Amino acid sequence: MRKFFIHTMGCQMNEYDSLRIASVLEKMGFTEAESMEDGDYLIVNTCSVREKPQHKAESAIGRFRQIKRKRPEVKIGFCGCVAQQEGTDLLKNNKDIDFVVGTDGLHRLEEVIAHVEAGERLSDTQVNEGGLEIDIFSRTVSVSSFVTIMKGCDNFCSYCIVPYVRGRERSRTETEILDEVKYLADGGAKEITLLGQNVNSYGTTLESSPSFPELLNRVGEVNGIRRIRFVTSHPKDFSDGLIEVMRDNEKVCEYLHLPLQAGSDSVLKRMNRKYTYAHYLERVMRAKEMIPSLALSSDFIVGFPGETDEDFEATMKAINDIQYDMIFAFNYSTRPGTKAENFEDDVPLEVKKMRLSRLLDMQKKIISDKTAEYKDKVVEVMVEGSSKRGSGQFYGRNRQNRVVNFTSDTILDSGEFVNVKITDPKANSLTGIKL
Repeated sequence: MRKFFIHTMGCQMNEYDSLRIASVLEKMGFTEAESMEDGDYLIVNTCSVREKPQHKAESAIGRFRQIKRKRPEVKIGFCGCVAQQEGTDLLKNNKDIDFVVGTDGLHRLEEVIAHVEAGERLSDTQVNEGGLEIDIFSRTVSVSSFVTIMKGCDNFCSYCIVPYVRGRERSRTETEILDEVKYLADGGAKEITLLGQNVNSYGTTLESSPSFPELLNRVGEVNGIRRIRFVTSHPKDFSDGLIEVMRDNEKVCEYLHLPLQAGSDSVLKRMNRKYTYAHYLERVMRAKEMIPSLALSSDFIVGFPGETDEDFEATMKAINDIQYDMIFAFNYSTRPGTKAENFEDDVPLEVKKMRLSRLLDMQKKIISDKTAEYKDKVVEVMVEGSSKRGSGQFYGRNRQNRVVNFTSDTILDSGEFVNVKITDPKANSLTGIKL
């Protein structure tokens, strides 16, 4: 029996797409390999948002190549955003790659593999027109599961490749989304994370559709679902209606990822983010006021073209003023095909590194102070599994998306909800005892 191995990179939507790839292969009679060395079909599902993930994808192909040298019958596939971006060039430049499937081609994967089985090498980066339809696919259901509700982006931030590799915004119908959520709930899912490049724009491409806040409420009505999360929100579309649902619907978790990217209005304008820092700050403070237990995370790009010392200090001030629970920060790197590719990358790498180090040091202090507040607090945790730390050790997440490792004197199953008293709050996780 032939086996497949998938190496997934990048965002949660890529993880979701890898589940779709696995479902197609299992339908064709493949089984999943425990390691890449055992795979007959080796697939990398790629991310091109930043330069480093793209290099990692190339490194993965290098490891696959070594296996193929020993076993020439092995097939290598390249999927995801880099596949969409590079297309047939990947086949021309790397003779070991057998097939390339872009972000819109997963529903044609079975047909692609049939051609590969016949000895062909091919690339499918055709962009689908019309709405977004994703059939419910067979998968092992996790207690915490992803559901894609929309795909693509219409914002065209100057640094971002997403609109070019994921296409324009397209939303799935409410019926299709709720059918998938019910399927997952029937399989044991307790927590659903709704995925989209900009979930706040959900439904704008459909003739008749609930707003995103309304969709959250309707997902919450599905029997068996106890928690709802979502990523990612765009600040320009972050409405009072969404804040109110997060406050009023007990199933919607008090966690919000709202990327600021920079604290300087001049940098935000060059990024084409379509909001000012004042607007962002007002939205965030409004959310914190209405949801006192809200945990907030953000993305930041350091050293964007034209960023001055004053611009960077504005970002530092923003982080200090807002006091994020978590941030994801990276040095700027040019992405081919974006508008910013034409900007002069005039911030020296040494300066980028210095600024990023300062930013992360400040955030480390903020996290330390915020984490200390968990000492002796009792938090609700959804059990996700047994910990590798030993017998009686379990792990899960609280409503604010913090990892919690804890001890229990009783055996617990994944999907159970327990109260945990935090005894040792750490920067990356909380440690406690089940009550």
